[in-house]
Amino acid sequence: MPDILENTLNAVHWNDRGLVAVIAQDFKSKQVLMQAWMNREALQKSIELQQAVYFSRSRQKLWHKGESSGHFQKIKEIRLDCDGDTLLLLVEQIGGIACHTGREHCMFRRYSADKGWETIDPVIKNPADIYS
Repeated sequence: MPDILENTLNAVHWNDRGLVAVIAQDFKSKQVLMQAWMNREALQKSIELQQAVYFSRSRQKLWHKGESSGHFQKIKEIRLDCDGDTLLLLVEQIGGIACHTGREHCMFRRYSADKGWETIDPVIKNPADIYS
């Protein structure tokens, strides 16, 4: 019988840098929490741990979401889009904060024709208190 994990990883269409885009969405509210990237190892660890592990492009290393903030993402479901080049994680966001800015989600700015980008969602917790 073929290895299910290996087949799962092989089904993903990794980009030329070995990455795939990932959208994290709250499994109850359906609020989009954030967008990040995974490499093959990050997806494998995410599946094994049932918690989100991403690949940080700026630090060039794996990043277990919540490792420094305590705001882990428990994976409820993983979906792959029709082209195989985007993952959707349906997660339980522990602590209610997904963004490093201390907000519920990273999509806190809205475009307005007369104002440009405006911040529409408040900071729940000061980042200095989260990452100290």
